Amino acid sequence: MHSRRKASDTLIEMTAAGEDDIAILTGFTHSRSAGEDSNGPLFENNSNPDSELPGNSEGLSSTESTFLISNHGKYSLFLQHRLRIDKHHQSKDSIFFRDGVRRIDFVLSYVDDPGKEMDRKMERRKDFEKNLELSGLELETEDKKESEDGKTYFVKIHAPWQVLSTYAEVLNIKMPIKENDIPPAIGNPFNCMLGVFRLPEKVMNPEPDYFTAPFSKQRQELYLIHDENSFFTPSTRNRIVYYILSRCPYGTEEGKKKFGVKRLLSNGTYTSAFPLHDCQYWKKAKDSNCDSERYTLYMEWARFARFYKEQPLDLIRKYYGEKIGIYFAWLGFYTEMLFFAALVGLICFLYGVITMDENMSSKEICDPAIGGQIIMCPLCDRNCEYWKLNTTCENSEYSHLFDNVATLFFAIFMGIWVTLFLEFWKRRQARLEYEWDLVDFEEEQQQLQLRPEYEAKCTSKKKNPVTQDMEPYLPLTSKAARFCFSGSTVLFWILLIIASMVAVIVYRLSVYAAFASIMENNQSLEPISGLLTPQTATSVTASFLNFILIMILNFLYERVAIWITDMEVPRTHLEYENRLTMKMFLFQFVNYYSSCFYVAFFKGKFVGYPAEYTYMFGNWRNEECDPAGCLIELTTQLTIIMAGKQIWGNIQEAILPWVQNWWRRRKARGHPENLYSRWEQDHDLQSFGNLGLFYEYLEMVIQFGFITLFVASFPLAPLLALMNNILEIRVDSWKLTTQHRRPVAAKAHSIGVWQEILNGMAILSVVTNAFIVAFTSDMIPRLVFYYAYFTNEESPMAGYINSSLSVFDTREFKNGTEPLENPMGYTNCRYRDYRYPPDHEKRYSHTMQFWHILAAKMAFIIIMEHVVFLVKFFVAWLIPDVPSEVKARIKREKYLTQRILHEYELNKLKEKLGGKTDYVDVENEVKATTGKMQLSEAI
Repeated sequence: MHSRRKASDTLIEMTAAGEDDIAILTGFTHSRSAGEDSNGPLFENNSNPDSELPGNSEGLSSTESTFLISNHGKYSLFLQHRLRIDKHHQSKDSIFFRDGVRRIDFVLSYVDDPGKEMDRKMERRKDFEKNLELSGLELETEDKKESEDGKTYFVKIHAPWQVLSTYAEVLNIKMPIKENDIPPAIGNPFNCMLGVFRLPEKVMNPEPDYFTAPFSKQRQELYLIHDENSFFTPSTRNRIVYYILSRCPYGTEEGKKKFGVKRLLSNGTYTSAFPLHDCQYWKKAKDSNCDSERYTLYMEWARFARFYKEQPLDLIRKYYGEKIGIYFAWLGFYTEMLFFAALVGLICFLYGVITMDENMSSKEICDPAIGGQIIMCPLCDRNCEYWKLNTTCENSEYSHLFDNVATLFFAIFMGIWVTLFLEFWKRRQARLEYEWDLVDFEEEQQQLQLRPEYEAKCTSKKKNPVTQDMEPYLPLTSKAARFCFSGSTVLFWILLIIASMVAVIVYRLSVYAAFASIMENNQSLEPISGLLTPQTATSVTASFLNFILIMILNFLYERVAIWITDMEVPRTHLEYENRLTMKMFLFQFVNYYSSCFYVAFFKGKFVGYPAEYTYMFGNWRNEECDPAGCLIELTTQLTIIMAGKQIWGNIQEAILPWVQNWWRRRKARGHPENLYSRWEQDHDLQSFGNLGLFYEYLEMVIQFGFITLFVASFPLAPLLALMNNILEIRVDSWKLTTQHRRPVAAKAHSIGVWQEILNGMAILSVVTNAFIVAFTSDMIPRLVFYYAYFTNEESPMAGYINSSLSVFDTREFKNGTEPLENPMGYTNCRYRDYRYPPDHEKRYSHTMQFWHILAAKMAFIIIMEHVVFLVKFFVAWLIPDVPSEVKARIKREKYLTQRILHEYELNKLKEKLGGKTDYVDVENEVKATTGKMQLSEAI
């Protein structure tokens, strides 16, 4: 092991050798400094190894300035003594350098590659690490002989105070100036009843609340700096170091500048780059200077035994950063709101269970004197036989569980619930913005920050209208060509999904006859023939086949979406995230929901009648719905896809990382901590990845679609989602705390573009549920019969089944479509439709009842949509996005912070002018500053 001795060169001396390299690392325009990593660094993909950095003639703007050192060389930041400390004097299970003082803020790892690239990689590492040292970072290398596998080198990085304070100003990081003395808000009166769900106060609030202000090196005495080593939290430290790593140059290749640790990772120069966890998750660190926050998170949050406890959001934010904190806040709030939807859905389901025996439709179907005497037309050509209606008795009874009056109520309720969820989340988000110092966090500021890949790819330049600096840009022709290629690629994959769905439909049409012939002659299936009908077997197997195709297409498209987004060369981190999100969501939307849309809105709607059936591609006869309706089949489809996705997702998120980590650590299981170092332990964990949080959001948003778009067909969907999310919170926290390396901290003040996607799905859900109730369920036909076509006043629904079935003369089958056998000599059969009988002058034309039902369906859709939309928009208008109490506290805090800053400026001015002899000038300057403070307070 050896530590690196830093050269005495300063950035000024280095600039003489290569001004471009330093401009990249330490030069920043004002517009690109604030709010740097809202959603950027963690979300950017590193799959583009050939990005290049423009040279000085096409580089960054001339207004960029160097922050690390003063022009007079006041600070000596880059002198480092070689440490000669015996490796046995300190445990390697430590987060500090060998001196036990300097904290390890980041770790790079690499292995010797004896291939032809070995010399080039070694030169890249040498240049990169030299530039890191010249930027002020301190490095210490662990030789491969000290690693567990004997192959891996580890470069430990420490950011000293001068670097941290410099880049805290560059990144506009807010730091505490005074403890918050605003009285806390009035507590929840039910807190005493919710004590069992609470966590200890020290876990929920790991640090006091402070008034904060953007950090300034010139006003350091203003901030509450008790200890320079602990003033910046570890998450802030690794965020700053990653900012430097992602912009540090490492040489010139093929005449163009190269920079950034991402490119070095993609070309194999380094094998990994990560910040360290502060301790092992199952025990506290022995070092008293370590807070052991990982251990606290595991014990109080990541164990499933704590599933009923609240989440320590402030501690999550402190350890992982605001971006991950806001995700868990949203997931927790979503799960809380699901409780109310699940409760109402369960009540609606129980209503169906209780009233099952009172359902007149299923009674008539199951009655041997009614359903047993009704002969139904064959469900397929040639190979299918005539069948009795009462063979679908069980299906009709189970269909009533979801197809009843409560379905309508629940569909309307969910339309209002989704609005309440989104509006109350906005209020919760506003409160978090205040509590986490994100009120002034402007996402527009990040939009002015160019992605390094964008700067490298774009050789043309034009003047920025805001900063008036020359910036790279993508010509319109190149941008149009890239978008056309990207759009056509996305369209191709969507058409591929539709083609796969059509293939599943063809499967359903082609295997139905096979299932019918197998079950008809199989005596072993006789005991379950009521449950396992040919329709049920076809539906279940088709649903499983569809789910498998969905998973395969997802796996392939994820890589395509990342590739085409990289190819588009988005200008900013925010654009990259939004474009990838929209591509992935559009694909997932079509992939997951297309089969449900088919069953809900197309199956059984374009069948025709026995003499004039409609055929797909001229070969396969379109499917018919069960006499009890298609709703039960939609429920089956929804349940299999939703439950299958959740089970497979948990396997991917929990079991696979655990197996992979176990396999990587199997050789080191018996090693003591003085041999198996902290950086090696974290190195053997899984990388959270640049898109780790993106997939978590995507999974939950797809689930949100299942419980809103099709909830009228399955009231238990919110209950399934609730149970999954209770598990999901603990699985996500467990894998993040125990199975993954510590992610780089990043800021975010909202869930980003996902908010707009949720709003769009909420509006679409009103339309889909209205159509499901109208066209998929049998509610409207039953209501029309109840009020207009009943024949028995004592039992208005008596005769409904007979009314909903039309009559066909079996002698009118077209050649090649009639059943092969008709041993009973049936002359008539029934089919599901509203048409005149063969002896009527309008034979096989739609009856007036059909048109009445269609008019009632359209009227219902219009009325339900308008009522729900009216209530939704009224509720959205009624509930303000930001609570009034939060608005008042934000204004109060701004006022007090400005007052503190002005008082500080006034005192500094008095000290500065105290030595002047011209007392009139002194008095005037003090008056001007005082007046400025009073004017600001008045505003």
